[in-house]
Amino acid sequence: MQFSLWKQIKKRLRRAKRPILSLGCWAALAAAIWNVPAVAEGAPQHPAGRDASGTAAVIESIADSNVPHEVYVRRIYICGEETERLGTMTSRKVIGLLRSHPEWSAEIDQDGAVRIVERIEDLADTCRGQVYIGLDKQGNVALFAGPPKREKVIRTFFQIDIQYMESSLPKDRVDRLIEGIRINDIDEYNSVLSTYSDYALEHSEKVMKPAD
Repeated sequence: MQFSLWKQIKKRLRRAKRPILSLGCWAALAAAIWNVPAVAEGAPQHPAGRDASGTAAVIESIADSNVPHEVYVRRIYICGEETERLGTMTSRKVIGLLRSHPEWSAEIDQDGAVRIVERIEDLADTCRGQVYIGLDKQGNVALFAGPPKREKVIRTFFQIDIQYMESSLPKDRVDRLIEGIRINDIDEYNSVLSTYSDYALEHSEKVMKPAD
């Protein structure tokens, strides 16, 4: 039985175009649907607060200060994010914390609160089982909020070589990607991407290029 993924994609293209969520819109959607905590507001006024950005600038800004600082950490995952208040810390403790985690970034706001950003290669708990890897209307492998038919793209990875994939994989494996593969954890996420990256357009061109 002949099967063409192109037909599936063309059907999607013929439908009325719906706006794809930007990352900013997705963050708002996640907050509304999954109750992702927003950055805490109403931090106490800090008389010594100064604008600064970058971890080095934060350390320099508070190095000679004995004033305590409210500290928040914002954890940004592959999908989803969360914010936690770490409490009130002396400048010395804040500096020690930042120096012990050079992979973090930080800034200090006008109220003197130190806001740390930690990027984590994992899925937030609010995303587990709620996201899918599938194909967008342009034939790109993408991460979706919900099944791909809802067209709520979180991020795009690579373009698939449709013909190469169809000729290399069983029909049920191709169908599974079209319908969307539910992702429950980071291992599943990495496994699915690794499997289908073999059929990425750039990869397939190298594989199919004749030897000199």
